Amino acid sequence: MKNGEIAAAVAAMVFGIMPLQAPVAAQAASAIATRSAVFVERLDGGNTRTLEPAASFRRGERIITVLTWERSGASGSEDTGFVITNPLPRAIAFQQSAADDQDVSVDGGRTWGRLGELALGNRLATPEDVTHIRWRISPAVAARGYGRIAYSGIVR
Repeated sequence: MKNGEIAAAVAAMVFGIMPLQAPVAAQAASAIATRSAVFVERLDGGNTRTLEPAASFRRGERIITVLTWERSGASGSEDTGFVITNPLPRAIAFQQSAADDQDVSVDGGRTWGRLGELALGNRLATPEDVTHIRWRISPAVAARGYGRIAYSGIVR
């Protein structure tokens, strides 16, 4: 994949959103909008790291994806949690999430678990094996109506 294609694939990621045990009325009354921004981490030769909006990527670069979500509709006691699922482009090797509360899949989203507990054949899965990430947004956090999730990866 060329740099421009990688940037387009990452920038155009579709985030799947699924309610967590939400009643039908709450699902209909609530909408979740997501936006993602992709940044390349740059080092200035010293210890200073900066993030630049990603226009292109080079193999080995660390990228940071920031997903912002906003919920409109249901509020108060009607609030329920939901799940945000993010498929990773094949050109990006997962590194870590800013919060350590995500589940990952290493088989295209068929099974989920914590990294370090999932296996591929006879070995434990590594961050490079991750194909999808998902975060469970709790009812308490969903009640705020907005949030931000960040994770990093390395361009393969």
